[in-house]
Amino acid sequence: MRKMFRERPFKKILEENGDAEYLQKWGLNGRTDPETYKACVPLVTHKDLAPFIHRIADGDCSPILTGKPITTISLSSGTTQGKPKFVPFNDELMQSTQQIYKTSFAFRDREFAIGNGKSLQFIYGSKQFKTKGGLAAGTATTNLYRSSQFKNTLYAVQCTCCSPDEVIFGPDFHQSLYCHLLCGLLYCDEIQVVSSTFAHSIVHAFRAFEQVWEELCTDIRDGVLTSRVTVQSIRTAMSKLLKPNPELADKISKKCLALSNWYGLIPELFPNAKYIYGIMTGSMEPYVKKLRHYAGELPLVCADYGASEGWIGANVNPNLPPELATYAVLPNIGYFEFIPMRECVEGPEQGKIDSPFLCMEPKPVGLTEVKVGEEYEVIVTNPAGLYRYRLGGCG
Repeated sequence: MRKMFRERPFKKILEENGDAEYLQKWGLNGRTDPETYKACVPLVTHKDLAPFIHRIADGDCSPILTGKPITTISLSSGTTQGKPKFVPFNDELMQSTQQIYKTSFAFRDREFAIGNGKSLQFIYGSKQFKTKGGLAAGTATTNLYRSSQFKNTLYAVQCTCCSPDEVIFGPDFHQSLYCHLLCGLLYCDEIQVVSSTFAHSIVHAFRAFEQVWEELCTDIRDGVLTSRVTVQSIRTAMSKLLKPNPELADKISKKCLALSNWYGLIPELFPNAKYIYGIMTGSMEPYVKKLRHYAGELPLVCADYGASEGWIGANVNPNLPPELATYAVLPNIGYFEFIPMRECVEGPEQGKIDSPFLCMEPKPVGLTEVKVGEEYEVIVTNPAGLYRYRLGGCG
């Protein structure tokens, strides 16, 4: 039964995309079993698929990677390779994102139940642009935040952002950051979650708070937005929220002055917050120490496990600290394989010096064959046209 459940989304992917040029070239001939798929289709990196993706972005409407047309292109964050890349994005990928969010929220809410409050989300949706072929393109997060489906999902999991869309999609990062902080303070007693996509964004936000808190208090006291915010759409949106409130300004000011080196800043400002949420593993690990300083005793909860290319698993143990975070792979959102990563340690008898580096074992294993405690590189096959796509070294 479990095998059938794992293979059902895989079979659907191949059936829906079997006529695509990329799959046709490998001679699957309509077969949808994993054995034939792995025997015919090679492991690839983004470099291998880039020519196909760029043809799509340039306007080639033929079934290149998928049976149905790709209508959106995402730009990767660049946090792993250091350089953004084009990634195909479609409705099926959006659906898997919704499922991941709902699944992980169910586990978080069991541990840290929240009510009908608001969340302070340091999220930024950069402007979308059109590719040469007229496809909408933007960062992966921008494509998510601009989706009505995604907004409905956030509403369903009680994560209503306290900032208006004009702040989220503002053209100036620093002005949006300032207004995120201001919105959080205006709703300080209603904030139940503080979050961002990446841990460094939360750390950066509260480092900025240290510099501008007095100005924020002035805005709240007078009910007038600082002149540092010049984008008219943001000023108009914030004017609807700002009203003179000397009592709130004084309360925030007293709290800031009473803190020692800003330790416990977040729970002090937002006394009803239940946890802080964001990606805190991998390249975000160096920010955890500073984030913990701002969080005080407030729990840090790791966000789900994935990449710009798509999601892999949900954090089903949100009570664990970031250093011990574990994820459950959701086999119904794609097809996953895993390449074991083992240490290359060869003794003097082989004529080589012991090496601490990891070497790749080129034979992937299935989801039921992974072993606890070992590290793997994740291989993704998803509905958006990535087939046996190597994501890179992962735990």
